Amino acid sequence: MSTSQQTDPLIGRLVDGRYRVRARIARGGMATVYVATDLRLERRVALKVMHSHLSDDTVFQGRFIQEARAAARLADPHVVNVFDQGQDGEMAYLVMEYLPGITLRDLLREQRRLSIPQTITIMDAVLSGLSAAHRAGIVHRDVKPENVLLAEDGRIKIGDFGLARATSANTATGQMLLGTIAYLAPELVTRGTADARSDIYALGIMLYEMLVGEQPYKGEQPMQIAYQHATDSVPRPSAKNPGVPEQLDELVMWATEREPDERPSDARAMLDRLREIEKELGVFPHVVRTPAPGLVAVDDGVDSGEVTKIMPGTFTAPTVTDDVDNTTLLRRRARRNAGKGWWLLLLVVVLAGLAGGAGWWFGTGPGSLVAVPDVAGQSFDEASGTLAAQSLVAVPGEDYSRDVAAGLAIRTEPGTGERLDKDSQVTVVISLGPASHDIGALAGLSLDDATRTLDELYITASDDPSRVFTDAPADQVVSASITPPGGGDAVDCTQGCTALEGSTASFEVSAGAIPDVAGRSVADATSILADVKLSVTTSEEYSDDVDSGRVVRVDHGDGVRPGDTVTLVVSKGPEPIEVPDVSGQTVAVAMQTLREAGFEPGTALPEIVWGIFTVASTSPAAGTSQLPGTKITVRSTG
Repeated sequence: MSTSQQTDPLIGRLVDGRYRVRARIARGGMATVYVATDLRLERRVALKVMHSHLSDDTVFQGRFIQEARAAARLADPHVVNVFDQGQDGEMAYLVMEYLPGITLRDLLREQRRLSIPQTITIMDAVLSGLSAAHRAGIVHRDVKPENVLLAEDGRIKIGDFGLARATSANTATGQMLLGTIAYLAPELVTRGTADARSDIYALGIMLYEMLVGEQPYKGEQPMQIAYQHATDSVPRPSAKNPGVPEQLDELVMWATEREPDERPSDARAMLDRLREIEKELGVFPHVVRTPAPGLVAVDDGVDSGEVTKIMPGTFTAPTVTDDVDNTTLLRRRARRNAGKGWWLLLLVVVLAGLAGGAGWWFGTGPGSLVAVPDVAGQSFDEASGTLAAQSLVAVPGEDYSRDVAAGLAIRTEPGTGERLDKDSQVTVVISLGPASHDIGALAGLSLDDATRTLDELYITASDDPSRVFTDAPADQVVSASITPPGGGDAVDCTQGCTALEGSTASFEVSAGAIPDVAGRSVADATSILADVKLSVTTSEEYSDDVDSGRVVRVDHGDGVRPGDTVTLVVSKGPEPIEVPDVSGQTVAVAMQTLREAGFEPGTALPEIVWGIFTVASTSPAAGTSQLPGTKITVRSTG
């Protein structure tokens, strides 16, 4: 054990009461990886611990947690499993699948460039794992040989999703930045944006490196390399290695197009083309075997930027075999001995080919794979049984669905029809039913805005809202209610509520104010109200202010709606007044009394004698009803 191992304070420590740290595997710019024992499940795991000086950096914390979430969403035999994520005091950690072995970078350092069968085997596995990520909407963003793990037992996996879907820029420097820049898509250099096609570009560069033994672009400074990615086209691998088939040349060129739209849309599309090439070349992913010991990985304490490495000590590098098979040997022998019993050798060749082909088909080829059955609509127990019948292992997953009832399967990951090795895990995604959303107050919104708000939450608004006359502008929401999917009691959502996707909403909106028809004729007022779908009846009353036959006002109750009937109150003019009896009063007093009653009194007597003479009668006579302002003649006695 090295001095750095002996002085590492985590060696021997029990993390979070569960993980006993055994030894350090590697140290990177963001984290250190240890091999540990999970005491609860009694298995070896890889423990990735974020460096203490980054524990207060929210960007690094976000990337660290993102790795756990991104990898945990995937269930694919070619993706490194993440089992757990947690915090022990100030220490943030991930618990991952432990894969003793080497990285693709280690293999390239040892062999420089790989054979065609080796390259196809590794690319097939990496594309399979990345297909699962792209299918789940995850962009890896850091595809490179350092993150391709070649296990001693032959498994090939892609790991280190620390940058997956991250929005922050890569702030690494030195060796780590150089290693990342070498695989950086042009759009990441020029625009800083990434999608699945950015991963495809990195895969194209990695494929070039495996075929040629070096990266296409070189430079002293990262910006020199980045500039070449943005401005140059990747050369054909066959220009450096004439043994590269034209099909693989074309695959590299397709994957490394400078314009993202001209590349494969995702890893699935590139994998489909690779498998067509495998058939064209007659070269298929080989069985992985372990060669003689030879590769030693040493932890020298230097931060290389490679988060996933191998433990110090001697390991055998898993490689793919490209040994000449018996069939080929027989063919060569047949050519050398063409004049000696060629027909016998040909028969042997055919029989050997059939035997070898059958062995490959049923051993490691398509015959050994099983298709994922369709389990949509089944319970998890039923789906488990269906998958078990195909020698596949069901793993539960969850997702919301507006279309599939809670407790039933929505889909599988990998999807129906995908061909997998027997005993592979398949995630059965079980419906949690519709997702729920908190909705703010709907009253006061326009009908269009309220409908748009609910549409974004997959809640359907009724096509014909009820309308009521109010002082609010026309088409403003007055009240709202939401009925859950499948029926049930409606919930008042006027001032906000919580509702499920797939619900239906009913609105009551303002029809605007009832038109003001005061002072208009009955005919005009009736026509105006008919235009807003209101029927009318009429009543009359006296009015000192509105001429007779004109509308005084519209009477109605609360909550008037189009189609209702309202009352037009029509003026009969001023109300008649009874003429007071002023007989026997002096003319002066009588004149004052009649004026106060609302009449215009008059008399033939001069005003100088009004206080002397008394009233005998009036015309019109006392007790009769007359309109206000009527002239009353006062007659006196004597």
